[in-house]
Amino acid sequence: MAERKAFVCGHPIAHSRSPKIHGFWLRQYGIDGSYDAIDVEPEVFDDFLARLAANGLVGGNVTIPHKEAAFRLVQRRAAAAEAIGAVNTLWFENGHLWGDNTDAYGFAANLDEYAPDWDKAEIALVLGAGGAARAVVHALKMRGFRHIRIVNRTAERALALADAFGEGVSGHPLAASGEFLPDTGLLVNTTSLGMHGSGELPVDPSALPAHAIVTDIVYVPLETPLLAVARARGLKTVDGLGMLLHQAVPGFERWFGVRPEVTRKLRELIVADLGVAA
Repeated sequence: MAERKAFVCGHPIAHSRSPKIHGFWLRQYGIDGSYDAIDVEPEVFDDFLARLAANGLVGGNVTIPHKEAAFRLVQRRAAAAEAIGAVNTLWFENGHLWGDNTDAYGFAANLDEYAPDWDKAEIALVLGAGGAARAVVHALKMRGFRHIRIVNRTAERALALADAFGEGVSGHPLAASGEFLPDTGLLVNTTSLGMHGSGELPVDPSALPAHAIVTDIVYVPLETPLLAVARARGLKTVDGLGMLLHQAVPGFERWFGVRPEVTRKLRELIVADLGVAA
């Protein structure tokens, strides 16, 4: 069988760790395939998608700023993509270009690995109301959370996101987070606060109950200021790197026919590439 070629596209794209993740799996499973980063400017993205098959590409990943455009342009969408309103994974099936969003899967699988029974919490507090928050809220709804509270500096965005998901989801200003912390079972930071080591905390986790789990989708640094404070308090914490690793699994399986495993060796490879402490 001819070499199967997949890709990740974005603008910019040089920072992407996806080629290292998929390259690791291609070597591990002895697959004749490739996975390359392609910088695609927004004004030519439509044409890039239209020429995927002609260029010999079996599918790939889409990242910023193309996720919403991919959602609009694909011919078929998986249920998660429909719910989240963005596409990050493309493949061909029966002659149609399909789109899925694997971020919610990656988020849940990361917590399954490092905080089993996380979905028994019932009440979640989500910080932020951007694209990542949409994926997180979808994952929480799929796992049966009874109350999902979204807080955001711009309250209108939190309210709009809550309205999109309906029953059990509410939107609030960031200032309201203090009153929600005492009965929160799962705290999720989807904002960029704490990224690259900035010391700012999105909220103070000291008011959380002792059983609460705290997770951050940021993975540079691996332990954000929020996670460090929560861990010092004795709370269970989960970093964001596993979400990146696990969200890559469904796409690889679709393009190359093998469902890969997220292993410690893969995690160590990406941690070393990030240049951060494990």
